[in-house]
Amino acid sequence: MCTLEQRSNLFILTLTGNNQHRLSPTLIAAILSALRQVKSVATSGSVLITNSKGKFFSNGLDLPWALAAGCRVKALSRLSQMVESLRHVVVPTISVVQGHAAAAGFVLALSHDYMLMREDRGVLYMSEIDLGGCLPDYFTVLFRAKIGSGLARRDVVLGGRKVRGREAVEMGIVDGVWGGEERLGEAAVELAERLGARKWDGEVYQKMREGLYPELCVVLGAVTGRIQAKL
Repeated sequence: MCTLEQRSNLFILTLTGNNQHRLSPTLIAAILSALRQVKSVATSGSVLITNSKGKFFSNGLDLPWALAAGCRVKALSRLSQMVESLRHVVVPTISVVQGHAAAAGFVLALSHDYMLMREDRGVLYMSEIDLGGCLPDYFTVLFRAKIGSGLARRDVVLGGRKVRGREAVEMGIVDGVWGGEERLGEAAVELAERLGARKWDGEVYQKMREGLYPELCVVLGAVTGRIQAKL
């Protein structure tokens, strides 16, 4: 499912296994458990990196599990359960996208304060328009908060555009791209160490984040203290 490694004030959360890392209730629960562990020992200057193994960062919610419920009503109930659970995974960190990030997997990556991507592999893709599904409210607000260009948001959300590394930089979605998994990982650690060296106060950082993304914080459960209490 996932592992959590601590290197001084740096925490590395890794989605393990050579699979699609679909966000099932089990995986979401495992991520939340890891976040609770981080919160229990984090100090000023602590930084969290989220990355993955294999071809995918995450291929979205576990639709096969939802459909296995046997009928439309039960399937929608399972889907709603995952959407609401994922709402509380959104935290300020660094995401390392070394493979495909689709639908809710894209949302998970974008929810971090910094987003790094591998140049030679992987795409960002919001598949809902092609699947005929509407976006949950916080998905939409997140895209408005994190992608400044209206044209870029249109292409991603309404156009179902599959965005690769260099394009993602040009569209203002990711902070940078690197060739190869090893170099990407090194870049993430270097960024985390630079941020951690500033020894920022976590509560001050959180308040400033709320001011920067007020609509997002409200739709996620307003004032992020509610979210923090669940981690």
